[in-house]
Amino acid sequence: MTNREIGEALGTTEQVVKNYLRNTFDKLGVWSRLELAMYVASHGGEEWKVAVGLTVTAGGQAALAAF
Repeated sequence: MTNREIGEALGTTEQVVKNYLRNTFDKLGVWSRLELAMYVASHGGEEWKVAVGLTVTAGGQAALAAF
């Protein structure tokens, strides 16, 4: 999905999506979505979610805790 498509799906702007991605990249020390995917695959479990402040609600929806 493009940043614009993600923004539309979440009811926000493309720029907000870019900001979230950049903050996530910075927190994890990665430079691209590919590196992010590789980081998540190699760290598994909950470790990467904690690193970026991502939590999962009881209903199963992801929520950003701190951005």
